[in-house]
Amino acid sequence: MKNPTTVSGWLAATLIALATALPAHAQKTDDSLYRDLGGLDVLTKVVDDTLALALADARIKDTFKETDMKRLAKLITEQFCELSGGPCKYSGDPMKEVHQGLGLSNMQFNALVEDLQAAMDKSNIPSRTQNKLLALLAPMQRTVVTK
Repeated sequence: MKNPTTVSGWLAATLIALATALPAHAQKTDDSLYRDLGGLDVLTKVVDDTLALALADARIKDTFKETDMKRLAKLITEQFCELSGGPCKYSGDPMKEVHQGLGLSNMQFNALVEDLQAAMDKSNIPSRTQNKLLALLAPMQRTVVTK
């Protein structure tokens, strides 16, 4: 009979190897926030609405003067999808690198968050679900705000 410690160690190593060999989307088990947000179609609409509000928002519209808005919408949608447990993978550059040198303030960050909340309200996303997404986005404030 084999040593139980060796068998359990081998089993654990095999399971770890199998889990890490799976594609990233297959490893995720909790996509509840993604589903609660309404999936990719709703996330895409929320991002489009957020950016439309931001472009009309006197507090931050100038921030996007030189921005490819179509590309930005795609990247934010990917980011929200991935953060919420969806099947997407964010393909953009690191947040610190993207926002370096922009001199963004807390006021500008908060304005965009307010526009995002308004867009989520428009899509009838419940406050509790909104708060879960916002909690995942909040740590980015330290990286994005430099002023």
